[in-house]
Amino acid sequence: MSDFLSKILKQKRREIGAASRKVPEAILRHEAEKLNGKRSLFYRLASPGPFGMNVIAEIKRASPSKGPIREGIDPKLYAETYQRGGAAAISVLTESEFFNGSRDDLRSVRGVASVPVLRKDFIVSTYQVYESAVIGADAVLLIVRALSPEFLRELISICESVALDSLVEVHNSGELETAMSAGARLIGINNRDLATFRTDIQTSIDLARLVGEEHVLVSESGISGRNDIVKLLDSGIFNFLIGETLMRSEDPELHLKSLLGAMP
Repeated sequence: MSDFLSKILKQKRREIGAASRKVPEAILRHEAEKLNGKRSLFYRLASPGPFGMNVIAEIKRASPSKGPIREGIDPKLYAETYQRGGAAAISVLTESEFFNGSRDDLRSVRGVASVPVLRKDFIVSTYQVYESAVIGADAVLLIVRALSPEFLRELISICESVALDSLVEVHNSGELETAMSAGARLIGINNRDLATFRTDIQTSIDLARLVGEEHVLVSESGISGRNDIVKLLDSGIFNFLIGETLMRSEDPELHLKSLLGAMP
């Protein structure tokens, strides 16, 4: 199969070039460094929530492998619904070409959210980190496979300088070692292979054995029901990023409560 990630990153670099000609990075950096009041995703996920786990509920309009998931949504309404359902944080997929997201989606969510907001995108530039802070993100996703080890370390440091948490995403043991060596504290284990978009929650179970208590883990992708969550809880993981199953649900608030085990 073709490598989806390579296509996405190529498009992303073109977009950043165009954006930086309109708003130079120096301006974004100056604005980002003046901001305060960020909510810490790391500390929100450092211990289990009221039901023994935490869910980062995601707003995701489409995917390159499955096409449209839920079109014509109001991100504010979803954010409010997720919070009523017990979400510990909200992830907003802002990539436009392949996932139909936008920076405006994140701005809308930030306007109503009382929980940390994660910008989920394909970060390949310092420009995007400063931009993320300016549009209201509390944290950003950094994908190990998309970055050199040296640049990953630099981006983690820049995130810290503008009070952003970084969720550093890995898919295998080599990427996990790279993330830990770069100083990542919050590590997302993506059960989806970004080359093929196939998913297997066993990925999280296997990698969790290699991580010490000083790191906070998040299992991402392929979590469709309570049975998946129970398996992952048994492996010691209590944080989950869940998007597609919630977006496809006719009652995302009720579905989220069922995933949390909050139903009577």
